[in-house]
Amino acid sequence: MIGRYRAAYPGWVLRLVFSPRWIMWHLLTLGAMVTCGLLSAWQWGRAESATGSLLNIGYGLQWPLFAVFFGVMWFRMLRLEVRRLAGKQPEIAAPPPMPAPSEPEGPSPFTPRPDGVEPITDETDPELAAYNRMLAALAQQDQARENRTR
Repeated sequence: MIGRYRAAYPGWVLRLVFSPRWIMWHLLTLGAMVTCGLLSAWQWGRAESATGSLLNIGYGLQWPLFAVFFGVMWFRMLRLEVRRLAGKQPEIAAPPPMPAPSEPEGPSPFTPRPDGVEPITDETDPELAAYNRMLAALAQQDQARENRTR
């Protein structure tokens, strides 16, 4: 009891808040919030100068939002830690069932060519056969160029 009022938190919560790890988090959060405040003031000063612009005003409004974000995340992490220590973990819902993978309709383009596949010829697809010959010629030119530079 503090005076005639009962303490809002049990003693273990206060021990958590004043533990070395959480003191570090308090200082880092406070430092980040102060830094954001200083950067906001600097941006407002730049906006009021002769070279200032609307961009500086935007940044001047943005930095306090970052400071609020740091404070909210600090509070959320502290609250989650208190809940964890109190044994009040929220129940995690089971993930939804995943559908069974469907079988591909044909051979995958990412695997070696299966046995029994006929090469493309001029009779089956002349345009694709010409394209394949051009690619083969380009590959041979690259190979010859690599052999010359070695």
